[in-house]
Amino acid sequence: MIRPTISKIRAMEILDSRGNPTVRVFVELSDGTASCASVPSGASTGENEAVELRDGDKSRYAGKGVLKALSNVKEIIAPALIGMDASEQALIDRRMIEMDGTENKSKLGANAILGVSMAVARAASQSARIPLYQYLGGAGARRLPVPCMNIVNGGQHADNSVDFQEFMAVPIGAPSFREGLRYVAETFHILKGILKDRGLATSVGDEGGFAPNFSSNEDAIETIVQAIEKAGYKPGEQIAIALDSAANSFALDQIGEYDLNRSRVGKMSRSDLIALAGDWIEKYPIILWEDPLEERDWEGFKQFTAQHGRKIEVVGDDIFVTNTQYIARGIEEGTANSALIKLNQIGTVSETIEAVRMCRDAGWRYFLSHRSGETEDSFLADFAVAMDGGHLKTGSASRSERIAKYNRLLEIEEELGGEALYYWR
Repeated sequence: MIRPTISKIRAMEILDSRGNPTVRVFVELSDGTASCASVPSGASTGENEAVELRDGDKSRYAGKGVLKALSNVKEIIAPALIGMDASEQALIDRRMIEMDGTENKSKLGANAILGVSMAVARAASQSARIPLYQYLGGAGARRLPVPCMNIVNGGQHADNSVDFQEFMAVPIGAPSFREGLRYVAETFHILKGILKDRGLATSVGDEGGFAPNFSSNEDAIETIVQAIEKAGYKPGEQIAIALDSAANSFALDQIGEYDLNRSRVGKMSRSDLIALAGDWIEKYPIILWEDPLEERDWEGFKQFTAQHGRKIEVVGDDIFVTNTQYIARGIEEGTANSALIKLNQIGTVSETIEAVRMCRDAGWRYFLSHRSGETEDSFLADFAVAMDGGHLKTGSASRSERIAKYNRLLEIEEELGGEALYYWR
């Protein structure tokens, strides 16, 4: 059987959920299959992330245009990939990495490379008439992720008094993805009513969570617990809480020193933050904590994990940036017990899969994630099922670019029928 080859690649500039330019890539195969993929963009980024190439031309989109990335797709990537077997994902990704030749994909742009990588994977799955989640994850891919729904935004995702970036509701006690999504969507709407009754703003941040001026960071958690109970669920049994401090955003120049200035708490040491986390973990139904310390604070991460890692999932995002080099160090040093996985942090589908494999082999968990600047592309939903990670964050029960992922997961669960699996551990 002759397998289809890549016959055409093109790209265009589109807008993400923040109204900033991003890349959409179209791929056509020799058998007539046509597909496309759109690339997300982050606001809270690690310094070692793969580089999304921007034009720097202040006369267009304040310098955020992606015409250079589009040119690289057209002039460099497409000619090199035309004629390649579309099913050879790792080989295709490796070819682009070699053409770029940099550690962080800064020459061609991770946005250009990832757009092609995703579009090729989708086209190959369509050509093979296999759902994308099974094409990437194998015939046994059938586990739906627990949705860690972002219901309160702070930090760099909102203009409010909350230092920590994400407060998530996690339906650990639901019998299915469909029901889990209902649990947290209902909690989201109940939370809106509570905020309104308190005279707090019900506008939303970049990822769709509410972004009011709480009296403190802890007030945000207590209000979420209240919403869970008022929605008719048991905190810690049916719905738990996950946090993302995104501590880079309040780290000081001196490693191990922080300033929670939004909430006017002021300066804190790594020891203070670790102790604060211990108090909250005892007091509230917290099961996951992402980036409790900043990306340079490897020692602080290690101390945090040593003290709290047996009780909760300690996730490294900015410190690992979906890069096997940093994940390997984290595994060796006991820096965390889980890694956040973002496709555009590393820049190709196959490298992202390798990062997941490394976590799995080490007995770590891995937490699939969207970006704050998203598109309506639902690739991430299929990828989460393919990777069998068990949990996913992709925003709140508002904003259509987030809902697109949830709706795709509902479709996948419907397709799988009685074969679908859903559980936290």
